[in-house]
Amino acid sequence: MVNVQVCLNGTRAATDGTRVPLTPEAMAEDAARAVAAGAVDVHVHPKTPCGHDSVSPRVVAATLQALRGRVRVPVGVTTGAWAEPDPAARLERVRGWTVLPDHASVNWHEPGAEELAAALLDAGVGVEAGIWSGTDGAAGFARSPLGPRVLRVLAEVTDPSPVTAEDGARALLAELGSAHGRPVLLHGTDEGAWPVLRLAGRLGLATRVGMEDVLVLPDGQPADSNARLVTEALREYAQAADASSR
Repeated sequence: MVNVQVCLNGTRAATDGTRVPLTPEAMAEDAARAVAAGAVDVHVHPKTPCGHDSVSPRVVAATLQALRGRVRVPVGVTTGAWAEPDPAARLERVRGWTVLPDHASVNWHEPGAEELAAALLDAGVGVEAGIWSGTDGAAGFARSPLGPRVLRVLAEVTDPSPVTAEDGARALLAELGSAHGRPVLLHGTDEGAWPVLRLAGRLGLATRVGMEDVLVLPDGQPADSNARLVTEALREYAQAADASSR
């Protein structure tokens, strides 16, 4: 089975179009369709009524409850610093979660990442170590005593170019090295998303797709749903994997 996570919305807002799910109900409906299309895991950014990312216990709980009413796969949330820039306040909010996700992403280049990851692990929440290209995240993760305990590494290629994103992905994987022996999920963003996804297929790595990362299909046409992105991702991944095995 191809390990494809769906990333429903990211930091996108209403200005990115009505296709992006922003309310708990819309996220739950969208997740259900994406899982039916073949996604085996969900990553979501809980939103305030104004559409801003949030790590508030109330907002996270409402989102998780809605999603778990519709899907039976693991559900994870962001802890990105943009949702709460103050590391101490962010840690306090996360420690106050009353409904826990199956996993949460922690961007290793952000201030307070180690403390936040430790708190999540202590609470029994899996940690996805977000390692972004162009940051010191890989070096920090290599030194971290928490590395062997994380659920997986999210290797995010931030280069949006369809020409150079694959090179950036290979460089990031080289920086990660053994990644403490943890599974690696490789993904890209915007126009670089599809080339990086195909590379994941050739390398046999887990990957992800969704409106957080890309709003268009491989042929450049707008995606009408996360489910459609998942369908196309499975096809592209399988073709890349098949080509590499010949």
